[in-house]
Amino acid sequence: MSSPKEPPTARPPAINYVLSFILVGLAWGLTTPFIRRAARTHKPAPHPLLDSPAVKQSWLRSRLYAAFFSVLDLLRNPRYAVPLVLNLTGSVWFFLLIGKAELSLTVPIVNAMAFLFTVVGEWLVEGKVISRETGIGMTLSLVGIALCVQSKT
Repeated sequence: MSSPKEPPTARPPAINYVLSFILVGLAWGLTTPFIRRAARTHKPAPHPLLDSPAVKQSWLRSRLYAAFFSVLDLLRNPRYAVPLVLNLTGSVWFFLLIGKAELSLTVPIVNAMAFLFTVVGEWLVEGKVISRETGIGMTLSLVGIALCVQSKT
């Protein structure tokens, strides 16, 4: 018994994939310096529960409560939470993208884009100077992406 042939599905235009790669790289790379700055400058509020005798007597309990309150304080901070949500949104986009695009192109391209946008983000957030070597690496990354895409088309 033969199965009926399914009509071939139309592939989206290449520009859709290009924009998707850039958006995921942007969501991962550009948000990372903002998350880092918020985490570095964050001053958690004191929590009375951490000073209670029951918590102080147990090393494990004091570590668990301290970690819990640290995470909770960071998530309440919009300077941390907003970039984190955007970054996690990029992960959802990536998950959807790898279901449609070619895996051997998607992973290196998105990671290279994340690297490029992280460098740009550090320049924006921290005023970090882009060194000559980093600039060369960024250029080589773009050339590598172009070569990979060219060889697959």
